[in-house]
Amino acid sequence: MPRIFCIANQKGGVGKTTTTVNLAAGLTKAGQRTLVVDLDPQGNATGSSGIDKRELALTVYDVLLETATIAEARQRSDKVGYDVLGANRELAGAEVDLVGLERRDKRLKAALAAVADDYDFVLIDCPPSLSLLTLNGLCSAHGVVVPMQCEYFALEGLSDLVNTIKQVHANLNPDLQLIGLLRVMFDPRITLQQQVSEQLKTHFGDKVFNTVIPRNVRLAEAPSYKLPGVVFDPSSKGAQAFMDFAREMIARVEAPVAA
Repeated sequence: MPRIFCIANQKGGVGKTTTTVNLAAGLTKAGQRTLVVDLDPQGNATGSSGIDKRELALTVYDVLLETATIAEARQRSDKVGYDVLGANRELAGAEVDLVGLERRDKRLKAALAAVADDYDFVLIDCPPSLSLLTLNGLCSAHGVVVPMQCEYFALEGLSDLVNTIKQVHANLNPDLQLIGLLRVMFDPRITLQQQVSEQLKTHFGDKVFNTVIPRNVRLAEAPSYKLPGVVFDPSSKGAQAFMDFAREMIARVEAPVAA
């Protein structure tokens, strides 16, 4: 069975897509069979994985409406080495289309079960809102990875997200848990960021990943080349940090088994 993780944060612009595609590329380089599910109508995870979202014949939208399977809709991106269940603007209509349907919050979970033997990891890039799309992701996942900047506004949004995870755990998905917090776009020269980072470690303990993703120009440039930074410039500090994060993630997943 694959480990299924949502990359989620209700605050926009915190690096969810960057985290998703770079973690996927890092896991792939570490020998893990990986699927990226793009649940954001903007389709940035699709584009950043080297796939033209405008040319997709089938997307996650078709999977949610159960007019296609993941096996039919997924694309292998040779540029990055992992599979992508892509999205485009068509997905924006899924909110309205799903409202009247049965099992509207469990459709992605059912679809992923059919390809469970194909992957070691499934990473779900969620939109920055608690919508039916995000809910499908949370109901499918074993856990949530939260990328966040070390700023005070980010702390406020984090409490809302933790409460959401607790509610979904209690009412819809008893397997769901907070896997960890990933500090991104980190600049150690800024005292405020160091203070918030320490606060996170105080309050969340080992739920804070050891890996810290630095603010890095090459990571920021990579999407314009339709690639994750790990593939675009493997020698950059940002790419090396994401490789460290991929190794830390694999270790976390394997640790309970070894115990």
